[in-house]
Amino acid sequence: MTQIGIGVIGMGWMGGVHSRAYNQIPDRFHDQGIESRLIVCADADGARADAARSRFRFQRATADWHDVIADPEVDVVSITTPNDLHLEIIRAAAAAGKHILCEKPVGKTPEETLEAAEIAQRAGILTFVGFNYRWAPLVQYARRLIERGDLGEITHYRGRFLNGYARDARGYLTWRFDIGHGYGTLSDLMPHVLDMAHLIVGPIDAVVANRATFIPQRPVPTGLTVGNPLGAATDQTTMGTVTNEDYVGVLARFGNGAQGTLEACRVINGSAADMSFEVHGTRGAIKWSLERMNELQVQRRSDENPADEGYTTVLSGPWHPHHADFNPAWGLNLSYDDLKSIEIFEFLRSVASGTQSDPGFAAAAAVAREQQAVVTSWASDRWERVASPAR
Repeated sequence: MTQIGIGVIGMGWMGGVHSRAYNQIPDRFHDQGIESRLIVCADADGARADAARSRFRFQRATADWHDVIADPEVDVVSITTPNDLHLEIIRAAAAAGKHILCEKPVGKTPEETLEAAEIAQRAGILTFVGFNYRWAPLVQYARRLIERGDLGEITHYRGRFLNGYARDARGYLTWRFDIGHGYGTLSDLMPHVLDMAHLIVGPIDAVVANRATFIPQRPVPTGLTVGNPLGAATDQTTMGTVTNEDYVGVLARFGNGAQGTLEACRVINGSAADMSFEVHGTRGAIKWSLERMNELQVQRRSDENPADEGYTTVLSGPWHPHHADFNPAWGLNLSYDDLKSIEIFEFLRSVASGTQSDPGFAAAAAVAREQQAVVTSWASDRWERVASPAR
């Protein structure tokens, strides 16, 4: 049995998701010889840290994240803080030899993500990134279909993340809408779209992109400034300017010749969690959406009888990757939290074996280089090449 000591920094909703997932490992993956021990959790709000300690059964809680890094019983650190704190914590954790699971985006900017990847590589630590949608059993199955050639040569890819979490113009001007804390949709939603495109089709060579801010102003509550997201929300009369983007659209050319369209928006109506993709090849096509994550639409070309060529629905079942770790039968659905449990398990399996798995910070760096090309295209209004990885 490999025991791994866990520290979680940032005990908001996502910190709770990580903590709950760590607690699932000895049960869901009981035959894998990994025991996760929740050692210490940290949050700038000490009361929230104390509540998380009790709720998730951490041994200790602290209001200072440095205490997590310094704890000798902590082997790995989950970083679930706001984006602009990631790099500082990564520097400290890497210097202390802690392995890191960081939520995307790894850095506040693409440049910070690239720096984080370099820091981790020099430190020789193992890393993982919260690209959790890739762990849906039917997404993994879709990848296998493509790898074994069921769809033939891939010609078209359409990926999107349309999530209207910020569609209400009365919603407060928090750190998510401040360029000082990072890009908007490019940092929040588009990394998932880009990572999924890499997983399913492969790297992107060039992009041309646009952006829009559909809600340019939002109310600033009294006591809450953009730089102080923990202030109390008590007033809506003062308006502040949104300084990053609500929407990103991208045309992409993949390295294997496939053509792609990528889109993400945080203020759209109608779409609740449309993180989805469509793939078209010379022998067939597939479609998947997070909103129906336990279903995959599959179409295969039939030279003998074209009348048989319509899409069919495949339900997630025990023969798809990791489904049986949660449910024993077809059609018994997995949840978002289950995807995080799979992600946490894959990270801990990497740590237990001492082998870097995917997606590590190298995957985040690949996304960051494409984000850089998107930003350059915003300014140039033309196609831009994606930089090659540094050697």
